[in-house]
Amino acid sequence: MTVQAGEAPMSAAPTPASQTSATLGGEKQGPAERLALALFIVLPFLALLAAVPVAWGWGLDWTDVIIATVMYFTACHGITIGYHRFFTHRAFKANRPLKIAMAVAGSLAVEGPLVRWVADHRKHHKFSDKAGDPHSPWRYGETVPALLKGLWWAHIGWLFDSEQTPQHVYAPDLVKDRDLRTVSRLFWLWTTVSMLLPALVGGLVGGSWQSALSAFFWGSLVRVALLHHVTWSINSICHAVGARPFRSRDRSGNVWWLAVLSCGESWHNLHHADPTSARHGVLRGQIDSSARLIRWFELAGWARDVRWPDAGRIAARRVA
Repeated sequence: MTVQAGEAPMSAAPTPASQTSATLGGEKQGPAERLALALFIVLPFLALLAAVPVAWGWGLDWTDVIIATVMYFTACHGITIGYHRFFTHRAFKANRPLKIAMAVAGSLAVEGPLVRWVADHRKHHKFSDKAGDPHSPWRYGETVPALLKGLWWAHIGWLFDSEQTPQHVYAPDLVKDRDLRTVSRLFWLWTTVSMLLPALVGGLVGGSWQSALSAFFWGSLVRVALLHHVTWSINSICHAVGARPFRSRDRSGNVWWLAVLSCGESWHNLHHADPTSARHGVLRGQIDSSARLIRWFELAGWARDVRWPDAGRIAARRVA
């Protein structure tokens, strides 16, 4: 397997117990840790679910739902297919129009300029759950207070770290690409479009400023916030809990209930076991909408040399 810039080679076996000093976090969790994780995961989502039926009668209608859904999954797939599987890991090759379209679609998620995002993620793979990882939840240890602090760091705190990943070191291929430099430098423009487009569409459909304001609230503010927390949950939740059917050198796990909202990214254990795979949900019943879209791009002739996992490749990474 060819290792891309910024990635570390996949380990052929789990990290031995004798090497856990180099890995931030132990191999087992106690009841107190599980309870703390459950509270951290469940409570914010319950609050969001409780807010929706209350707000429905105030200012949410089906136009808002459709606009928010289309914007959400356009930006989500821009991140998962574009920023992540293509630009970071080179899971396939794309023609120039698709390359630029994926870069712009990913920018609509308002998660930062393309080159910076890719550099951070490649650094994450190089030091995954070890010292040097920008956002490991095991950064501070494995006690309950340390884990809570680590989860906060992995979810949001790392975004405010004054130390920035050197882009010329971790993403030199993107820095040299004129198209991608331009898209990355115009991040302010894509952010403006992402935030104002829902209001424009909502206002035109509803024919009023109230319709525009409602579409802006749900299609811009709530949509961006939800996508941010889903993306950050891959850093925090998917490196703290979840099934681990594949060998990896870190604590990455599969979290099934995030699969749809994350566009297949929460099948995170296979991704860290085989970073260049175009499909993350490789087992029966694992929904991966990003892989489905890549397949359609391939059939249309827009994508080629897709690194699909075959039975032998999957079996070689399964835990015995």
